[in-house]
Amino acid sequence: MSDIKKVVLAYSGGLDTSVILKWLQVTYGCEVVTFTADLGQGEELEPARAKAVLMGVKPENIYIDDLREEFVRDFVFPMMRANARYEGDYLLGTSIARPLISKRLIEIARETGADAVAHGATGKGNDQVRFELSAYALEPGIKVIAPWREWDLTSRTALIAWAEAHQIPVPKDKRGESPFSTDANLLHTSSEGKVLEDPWAEVPDYVYSRTVNPEDAPDTPEYITVDFERGDGIALNGQAMSPATLLAALNDLGRKHGIGRLDLVENRFVGMKSRGMYETPGGEIYARAHRGIESITLDRGAAHLKDELMPKYAELIYNGFWFAPEREMLQAAIDHSQARVNGTVRLKLYKGSATVVGRKSPDSLYSERHVTFEDDAGAYDQKDAAGFIKLNALRLRLLAQQGR
Repeated sequence: MSDIKKVVLAYSGGLDTSVILKWLQVTYGCEVVTFTADLGQGEELEPARAKAVLMGVKPENIYIDDLREEFVRDFVFPMMRANARYEGDYLLGTSIARPLISKRLIEIARETGADAVAHGATGKGNDQVRFELSAYALEPGIKVIAPWREWDLTSRTALIAWAEAHQIPVPKDKRGESPFSTDANLLHTSSEGKVLEDPWAEVPDYVYSRTVNPEDAPDTPEYITVDFERGDGIALNGQAMSPATLLAALNDLGRKHGIGRLDLVENRFVGMKSRGMYETPGGEIYARAHRGIESITLDRGAAHLKDELMPKYAELIYNGFWFAPEREMLQAAIDHSQARVNGTVRLKLYKGSATVVGRKSPDSLYSERHVTFEDDAGAYDQKDAAGFIKLNALRLRLLAQQGR
């Protein structure tokens, strides 16, 4: 690492990454390029530019990029085509953002001739793995600096003391112990640590920032429609929208009706269990709608195979293998399945739930003529079922005859 001359830092402008910026300058004596991604986290990002300038970063070395459309179009939507949920519940809001951040870090490193990239993920979490696996997949010779694995600032008190010693402004709200840690983007907000570390204790109401309490949500349900084309959402209530605009609009609806809260104890890739609280209001509505349109447009074999592949696909994203060939192979199969996933889903939003109540498609495989309890005019011969059952029962009958 002694030959590092320039580093691209994933920079939020907060206390931790501001300390990291100065630490890189002091420890490596290198030039720092800052990269701040707008992924729809809802925060003002221009202060990050002012802080970087204050700390000696050249204006041409400060990157603040609006990646919201790319994030939803090229990462969230492909993941949603797979109906991906890690361990059956988590919609992967943090996980899916990391490969995009890493991709842009590498692009900026190439543009600026940097020797290394740096991130603020700790040595206990999944994000360090996600950032670095993505970086190495895109640029195998890149050097990665992870200060939390190197420095001796092992407590928040030590971090603040180091910041003050190096003239880094410390906001008043950062001086006490943070009650919990958060991460946010257009898809979700996650909270973990401190008050959430006891898995028996209910999540305090003040932790929730993205959804109203379902108990306080409107007493009248709201009905909406989402239109799909080739497995991707294209319109809300008949109004065409870009991917990021659609997700943002669904977020507003989900907030209003208290949809998308999840209290989860999950298995981290690094080996430990962790308890987190996730809010994915628009994502939960979208995921329900996508399964709704698939229910009438996907063949049973394709649908069931997708459900078998989904846990592996979700695990690959969670563990940081977005750019791995096995994820790309699965994506190709998933995308192929979406060729005729077109149509409209109607949902009922009410006090924490998003329920599919209607679905229609020009490519529907649903045949009312075959399924009706009334006269089907010969569309289905019920006598055929006898042979079908006997063939499927043959091995069971042979086993029973042997007393096994």
